[in-house]
Amino acid sequence: MGKDATTGLLGLAGELLQQARHGVDGVRDASAETLRFVRSLLTPGGLRGATMETAWLAAHAVLYPWGALAEQLRPEGPYGSYRTDGLPPMQRGLVCSDLEAAGTPIVLVHGIGDNRSIFTFLAAALRRRGFGVVHAVNYSVLTALTGDVRAAAEYLGRCLERIREQTGAESVHVIGHSLGGVIARYHVQKQGGDGHVRSLVTLGSPHAGTMTAYLLPTRLARQLRPGSKLLGELAEPAPGCRTRFLAVWSELDQVMIPQRTACLTHPDLDVLNHRVRDVGHLSLPVDPTIVHTVLTHLTRSDGLSGHPGAQDSDLGHTIPDTECHLSKSQTCQ
Repeated sequence: MGKDATTGLLGLAGELLQQARHGVDGVRDASAETLRFVRSLLTPGGLRGATMETAWLAAHAVLYPWGALAEQLRPEGPYGSYRTDGLPPMQRGLVCSDLEAAGTPIVLVHGIGDNRSIFTFLAAALRRRGFGVVHAVNYSVLTALTGDVRAAAEYLGRCLERIREQTGAESVHVIGHSLGGVIARYHVQKQGGDGHVRSLVTLGSPHAGTMTAYLLPTRLARQLRPGSKLLGELAEPAPGCRTRFLAVWSELDQVMIPQRTACLTHPDLDVLNHRVRDVGHLSLPVDPTIVHTVLTHLTRSDGLSGHPGAQDSDLGHTIPDTECHLSKSQTCQ
């Protein structure tokens, strides 16, 4: 056997051993997170969260067929004439205090196998708060089987461009649930989306991959596994990225395994991570505390630090509507 062949075999063996080691570490982490999940589930808050998840799952099943229809964009929203006398007090307050914020479109991106119906309550809350243009984007339900995050991100980019053209807005806010957050993040970091996405909110998105992605043998699922090439691309340096990030993750998330993989940590990104203790994966866009957090993030001019690096905030449901800004040196635990 030649020297080059021997070297190649040794390299292959080393790579296999490294993958096996990562696999063992992954199983160990998944086991620890499973125990943490069970402990969270058996608390009063966890039982309440499980009940809410079940109830929303039933309601979502009813709304799902309606959500399969594409939403018609309302370019001017209710503020085309800049009159406020016909608006409810809360909407009038945002328009009068910050017309630009009220007129900035908010684009909602659903998760795998889902559609815009997942945002039924969040979209209504955003409109009640005073945001004039709230638009949900549907992408193909076949994405789970035949899709690709990069292609979906390009499609999202075209949708955002169309929305900005029709509304005359220079920038947009994006809220992504589950896979939708990863798609939007890829567009922001790798396709120049940071030039027009002012802020990106992710709800239960697998920023570091999820072990549940091993359940599907598809290209998309492989992209969402821990250590995938695509996630490696997102971990690359992103100097000068202008988008602000809010990443919400839950200890009761039954889809993100380990749960903390929905936490976003990147040295070049302006990130605030919010942890909740008792909200299931599907309930993230409907939970009142999370909805309040998203509204606060989008309406506060100083919503984030303005400096790269992740910060953590713990939103326990025992202290409603409370934010605790922790040191930037702390990471997702």
